[in-house]
Amino acid sequence: MENLFIDITEKKIFDVEKIRKDFPILSRLVHGKKLVYFDNAATTQKPKQVIETIQNYYSNLNSNIHRGVHYLSEAATKEYECARKIIQNFINAKHLEEIIYTRGTTESINLVASSYGYSNFKEGDEILISAMEHHSNIVPWQIICQRTGAKLKVIPMNDNGEIIIEEFDKLLNEKTKFVSIVHVSNSLGTINPIKYIIDKAHRLDIPVLVDAAQSIQHLKIDVQDLDCDFLAFSGHKIYGPTGIGILYGKKKHLIEMPPYQGGGDMIMSVSFEKTIYNELPYKFEAGTPNIAGVIGLGVAIRYVNNIGIEVIEKYEKELLDYGSSLLSDMPELKIIGNAANKASVISFIIDNAHPHDVGTILDREGIAIRTGHHCTEPVMRRFNIPATSRASFSFYNTFEEIDVLAKSLKKVINLFN
Repeated sequence: MENLFIDITEKKIFDVEKIRKDFPILSRLVHGKKLVYFDNAATTQKPKQVIETIQNYYSNLNSNIHRGVHYLSEAATKEYECARKIIQNFINAKHLEEIIYTRGTTESINLVASSYGYSNFKEGDEILISAMEHHSNIVPWQIICQRTGAKLKVIPMNDNGEIIIEEFDKLLNEKTKFVSIVHVSNSLGTINPIKYIIDKAHRLDIPVLVDAAQSIQHLKIDVQDLDCDFLAFSGHKIYGPTGIGILYGKKKHLIEMPPYQGGGDMIMSVSFEKTIYNELPYKFEAGTPNIAGVIGLGVAIRYVNNIGIEVIEKYEKELLDYGSSLLSDMPELKIIGNAANKASVISFIIDNAHPHDVGTILDREGIAIRTGHHCTEPVMRRFNIPATSRASFSFYNTFEEIDVLAKSLKKVINLFN
């Protein structure tokens, strides 16, 4: 892979134009206008290296993995397991078998809620989440509470969209048996104080799951440094394919947890009288997996590593600051979520304009944003609004694209006001 930086007077300069050439979709036209893609929190675009890898798999390697003794099966298995090692190193997991392949963040959270929760929760126990969670980190816990009699408790947030940490401290008690918390809010951009939450919970021996769907692509994550018990993310959020995700879990928990699904590959031996389950990580990977997706995710993470997650974080922070400044200068526009510590998301409302109308008009300008409640209906209720328009940035976006967004939003404001 090419070096994505240029050296000028011994300084490495982020070369966004060079990076953009790796993403074929960014050169296309939408409604006759150059595409401006600001829907990265929903899904990121894919570099040609990932696209070509998937094509190569189906063209030259297509075979089922594990147990096959022929060349294609062995080659596909090697690439599949190589990706697991790449992911282990990326998040600094202690053991390779702590990396479990799933379909995405949603399935990862459901796996933990069902497998760990059903085995460990009982009536009167409390599960703690925050007021800014995605539905995927609310509904699985509601289901397990209905099955076990446990209760769901919610950490409130302030008007800036930040967790009220004093309320978290109050809610944490001897009844609390689990904490599941989002790292970065998909609708507000808030970066939560994850390390503090984990440290505080662990003082009472309470496990913590981190929803990293919106942080894995923006921030450096070291699961050993965080000391989280579980961490979930999706491949399509970090420039990889859809339909593939990761659950990281501490080995001590995964060993004790029963399988989430039954089928092929998660078994060691099957008879009508008894089934012996496979070892980690395969105990949680039933059936033929998304092989191409796994291999593609490994290449996507290699791509991110080549740029450097710290470099990405710095550049995206500059985009966020620039965009926030431009949009804040529009009196008819209000930004929803003004946390002191944010990732590259700007959610906003415009006087007299419904977010869906805003999104439709911007689309005619070639600008892709997301409108709606962003699978965070409780967040919308907290701010007493039906929905927001959301622009979310990636390292392949430019300051010039943000100028285009600001200019188009002024057109929207003039139209509705």
